[in-house]
Amino acid sequence: IWYEKEPPNSILTWDDLVNKFVNQFFRPSKTTHLKNEISRFTQRFEETFGEAWERCKEMLRACPHHGFSELTQIDTFYNGLNKQDQDSLNAAASGNLLSKTTREALKIIETNQKFVIQEANRMFLG
Repeated sequence: IWYEKEPPNSILTWDDLVNKFVNQFFRPSKTTHLKNEISRFTQRFEETFGEAWERCKEMLRACPHHGFSELTQIDTFYNGLNKQDQDSLNAAASGNLLSKTTREALKIIETNQKFVIQEANRMFLG
């Protein structure tokens, strides 16, 4: 196992272990690449709101040590959306989504995703 190859007494604290683990499995170049991808998030052409949200969350999960605050994550997601989906979120927020607290904004996004899925199911299933 990787940590058994570490020199004796090189891991004395939890932070030491976390740092060694991250450096073992997430090389700095990979971390930089993943963080840049997250920062440049943009909704793809013909990608639904729900697909965009899931892809954004997957990008964040792929780099668990990204260091972006929840507010920055929401801001990045919102600003990467197409105008129609931004307008939809703003309507659900009764104003600008980004003027809400982080918790409120996240709840609006999750609620909007559930609504979009329900509408798609209704259209598909009749």
